[in-house]
Amino acid sequence: MCGARSKSLIFTGLLFNCLETIFSANTGFSMSIYDVTSRSIYLRWPKISGASSYRVTATAVNTIGHSLLAHFSDVTFKGTLTSLTPNTLYAIQAEAIDKNGIILAETQIMQSTAPDIPVIDQAYSKLSNSITVEWRAVPGATSYLLTAQDGDSFIETVVTNSPGTVTGLKPATLYRITIRSINSGGKSQPSPFRKAKTVLAAPVLSVSSPSCDSIAVRWKAVYMAAGFSVSLMRSDGLGRMLKENTTNTSLIFTNLDPGTLYTIKAYAWNVNGIPGDDFTYNQRTSPNAPADVQVAFNSGALRAIVSWMPTEGALTYSVTASSGLLKLKCNTSSASCVVPSLQCGSEYYVSVTAYNDAGSSKPTDAVSLKTIPCAPVNISIEEDEPGHLLVSWSSVNFGYYYVVFVKSDDGLEVHCNTSHTQCHFQSDCGFTYFISVFAYNKAGQSPLGDVFNYTTAPCCPSDLRAVVVSSDTMQVTWAPVRGVDMYQTRAVDWSGVALCNGTATACTLSALRCNTQYNVTVYSFSEARGSNTSCASKYVATAPCSPEIKNISKEAPSVVSVHWQCNNEDATYIVTARGEAGLWHCRSSGNSCTLINLPCGSAFSVSAIARSPAGQSLPSHSVPLETAPCCPNDLIVTQVTESVTNISWSVGMGAQTYVTTLESPKRQAKCHTLQNYCLLGCITCSTNYTVSLKAVSETGLTSSCTYQGYSSSACCPSGVKLYRLGNNGIRVYWRASEETIDYHTDLHGSKGNFTCTPSSGLSHCDITEIPCGDVYTVVVSPVTDKGPKVTFCPKKIYSVTCSGSSVGMVIYRGKSNAEQHI
Repeated sequence: MCGARSKSLIFTGLLFNCLETIFSANTGFSMSIYDVTSRSIYLRWPKISGASSYRVTATAVNTIGHSLLAHFSDVTFKGTLTSLTPNTLYAIQAEAIDKNGIILAETQIMQSTAPDIPVIDQAYSKLSNSITVEWRAVPGATSYLLTAQDGDSFIETVVTNSPGTVTGLKPATLYRITIRSINSGGKSQPSPFRKAKTVLAAPVLSVSSPSCDSIAVRWKAVYMAAGFSVSLMRSDGLGRMLKENTTNTSLIFTNLDPGTLYTIKAYAWNVNGIPGDDFTYNQRTSPNAPADVQVAFNSGALRAIVSWMPTEGALTYSVTASSGLLKLKCNTSSASCVVPSLQCGSEYYVSVTAYNDAGSSKPTDAVSLKTIPCAPVNISIEEDEPGHLLVSWSSVNFGYYYVVFVKSDDGLEVHCNTSHTQCHFQSDCGFTYFISVFAYNKAGQSPLGDVFNYTTAPCCPSDLRAVVVSSDTMQVTWAPVRGVDMYQTRAVDWSGVALCNGTATACTLSALRCNTQYNVTVYSFSEARGSNTSCASKYVATAPCSPEIKNISKEAPSVVSVHWQCNNEDATYIVTARGEAGLWHCRSSGNSCTLINLPCGSAFSVSAIARSPAGQSLPSHSVPLETAPCCPNDLIVTQVTESVTNISWSVGMGAQTYVTTLESPKRQAKCHTLQNYCLLGCITCSTNYTVSLKAVSETGLTSSCTYQGYSSSACCPSGVKLYRLGNNGIRVYWRASEETIDYHTDLHGSKGNFTCTPSSGLSHCDITEIPCGDVYTVVVSPVTDKGPKVTFCPKKIYSVTCSGSSVGMVIYRGKSNAEQHI
């Protein structure tokens, strides 16, 4: 129902926002509301199986009163609760009842009724597209729906209070006006209608100004109009208002002020004399022609500055300057304008026209303008004799007199006034002169014509300086002179000439002969006038020649002599050895010098230079120098086995490999290695050795180094054997390497360790109590007073068996694994 009576999406949203549905938790029985009015609520529910009837109860909330009860048959699934109170919240309960009166399902919902129906007090139209409605407020209403209906079409508007206006209507049309009140529950029924008619539409004006003192107004016919009223008045409020009533569709107002803005207002009325909407239009009359036109000529820019008295209502002005078929224009919104690009030697006629949005004025009377003469042509410049210039030109029409300007490149300017066609000027060497000629008449100076330049012969450079940069290079500088396009520097000796050409005031002469005197001259050149060959010269000597190192001889490990060859006069030579260790120098006026205190193990680059009053030579080619490597500071000799010795040492600066030697009268052991240690074999025990080391550099230089002598350890005994003694005794026997050496015996077994030391000179010792049934490792080592006990003598393994509780057989098992791997 609600959707059938309303086209508004706004009210549809309000309706659905207020609908609530509560479902029965057990049966899914629910109730929904599909429309609400001031005194009615429209319900629907689904069919419940077994139900023979439905009972609906509506109870007002927060209001004292009776509940409303309604019954519906089992074939009815929609119901309407009527006779409700407007703007009241109801609790609505629906029950499904079977034929025995048992309630099968129930559900409840809260719903408010719409406000009461409003009453329209009055409805009227002031504009052709709207009607205004007034009514008394309805309690509980939050807004109102205004409806204007014209036949089958209608327009709705939501307002919050009275009065309210329906817009978007058609002019001169009768409408039925109704109003409905709205709250969160819904909309009330429409009020009793009132009829109201919109007023006439406004005429749409078309306005123009056919002349500076008239305005023409036209419009189209308006529906239902019986006549029209048109008024006109100055927009600034001055003067009186003109008003005309007519049944025609056009009018012309005359005797108006030129260039003045007028406001035109028009409306139509119907047969009852009721006026409709009015239409307002602003129109300006076209302007009068400007007065007091003045023309000023700018001779420098070849343009005319035109000014005039402003005319009332003019927005823009157009200036026209005519000369034969040529027309020049300029447009402006001010009271002056510049007409550019005028031609010299011409006469122009200048007029001004005023414009505004209504049209244009008549052009003013033309004013005559004569321009300046054109620039002179055929200008020639001659230097008839040194220091004098003659400037001449052809005469021009309308030229009363001429002025020649001569400006030199140092900024000095002179001029000559004459009624003839030539002038004389003084000139100087090395200058460029810029020459221009102007013609004059009453209008002013002619435009700038061609500017000519004339360059005199250049002057000689001054402040000549020559600096020797190296043995074969010289840098020459001088002060600049005017009018020079290029400089040429010449250096002459007995064998030839060195040349340098350029535009700069400096030149570098290279590939010169060292230790040689040159005659140096700088000449100035000008493309226009050639060169000045009378310039002075000066003599300059180059630096000494580079020495050539012929030989470097070593006088001692840290002393070398350097020899060179060179033929320089009054030269001192300096030799430098440069390396990571630092710099070493020596100097001499001869052909050799000595470098001392050079560090060992260092590499140097040796070069020599020569110095004289003329300067310093380039360095000679470098010659490499390497000093012998340094001997290691520390050397340690350690005996590893009876026949092997390890020698280690600290690193010697500059050494790449080392050769170590142990030498005795009997034999020599030697080792060559890249490392800083070495193992030497075939060493004889109980022998004194001389220890020496040779450090070798990458290039093969050697240093022989000697150190403190070394004595190898005493020799180990041979023929070590075990014998059984008595019940639990063991005798260890050996063959002594030397009679003067004492020995020490060690037996190591799992049941105990045993030692014995025989008396001096004996080659056996006894251990009286030793457990049988064990394997023993036996070592016999020499004992000396030089250091710790020798640890590298052979170890032999014996099994000592038991015979009862006494020692049985003694069986040799061989050497220990450690002994075999040495």
